[in-house]
Amino acid sequence: MTAIGTYSYRNIWRVAYPILISLVMEQLIGLTDTAFMGRVGEVELGASAIAIIYYIVLFMIGFGFSIGAQIIIGRRNGEGRFKETGKVFWTGLYFVLGLSGILILLSELFSPWMMRKLVSSEAIFVAALSYVRWRLPGMVFAFITAMFRAFYVGTTQTKTLTLNSIVMVVSNVLFNWILIFGHFGLPALGITGAAIGSSLAELVSLIFFVIYTKVSCDKQKYGLDKPARLDLAELKGMMPTCIWTMIQHTISLSSWLIFFLFIEHLGERALAVSNIARSSSGLIWVVLQAFSSTCSTLVSNIIGEGHQEKVMSLVKRILKLSYGVVCLMILLFCLFPQAVARIYTDIPGVITASVPSMYIMSTSYLLHVGAQVFFLAISGTGSTKTAFRLELSSLIVYMAYCALIIGYLKLDVAICWTAEYVYGGTLLLLSWWYLRSGRWKNRSI
Repeated sequence: MTAIGTYSYRNIWRVAYPILISLVMEQLIGLTDTAFMGRVGEVELGASAIAIIYYIVLFMIGFGFSIGAQIIIGRRNGEGRFKETGKVFWTGLYFVLGLSGILILLSELFSPWMMRKLVSSEAIFVAALSYVRWRLPGMVFAFITAMFRAFYVGTTQTKTLTLNSIVMVVSNVLFNWILIFGHFGLPALGITGAAIGSSLAELVSLIFFVIYTKVSCDKQKYGLDKPARLDLAELKGMMPTCIWTMIQHTISLSSWLIFFLFIEHLGERALAVSNIARSSSGLIWVVLQAFSSTCSTLVSNIIGEGHQEKVMSLVKRILKLSYGVVCLMILLFCLFPQAVARIYTDIPGVITASVPSMYIMSTSYLLHVGAQVFFLAISGTGSTKTAFRLELSSLIVYMAYCALIIGYLKLDVAICWTAEYVYGGTLLLLSWWYLRSGRWKNRSI
């Protein structure tokens, strides 16, 4: 930081690039699963789209809580109340552990019934259910890892994320290669192997964070030197912030699941095409999330330092950096769509059919950049309930549009992807309006 309450472009980049690298590396996990499934078969490729998003929806419940905790940790860090950051961490850790157990149990009980009702293809149903059942145990590791991430991002120690993500991706690629295709004398498990491999990679990631924290973190400064008891009063104080980030992230990803369930009724080819578009969009999405996540934590820190008047100038700097990087990626996607599609599958018909959807998906980020930076800035102010309302309003418009063009009109899959324009544009307008209004000022958390 160049001065108290001021973040230069260089300072912003120093916080953002480790998050960016970590998210890119983590995205490679989904890329690996999709690319390997594209070599197993078209049914497996389509089923993985449903199954992965289903898992992510459940994961987002715990991850959403960790985002709320990250905002609080950032505020305490900015206020100089360092030991309280550790208190928030431990309280959040206990909460997500209990939450993961509940979600795994409920999913085991209800997932077969739910997927039977929603998925029309028997082959996709069987494959997707197999993935979910073997992927869910890894949720325990993933939730704990999310709390470690919240701590390190909230305290702006983001370089840690880069190392962790590299370890996780290497582990995932290795485990998936062995278990999906059956190497080293093991049976070829297909989509089940992808689920087991990703769960094992989550475990490796958690082990890394534990070891790194023990060796390299100033544990005494942040109150991490010994586990704290579950503080129900602290948890109660966290909930007004965390509950809304939990609901917001869950509903947001649930809309993705519903989108793909709509698409599934258009046929297995349409589902496979959409999985490629979704997976490739993740390459742009992680770049955007790196900057928007940086925006959230720096806004939280800068308000904690007592400089809320400098929030808007910070947001503008992050917005410029975000557009600079994302626009370059959009250009590459538009110039080489088939090359990107070949990463995920070697089926010629699927590659060709994917191109129009990829054009529409990639250009929608011209709206998503502004939407996400403004939206995460609002979350960073502590106005998480308002952020939820803005997200919900945008999703209602989005789902109504999806129901019309996919459920009722059953238009071509590429046209269906124009729903991203609708969602991004609505959230952009609403978030910009609220941030400009100044209603977020002087909010305590």
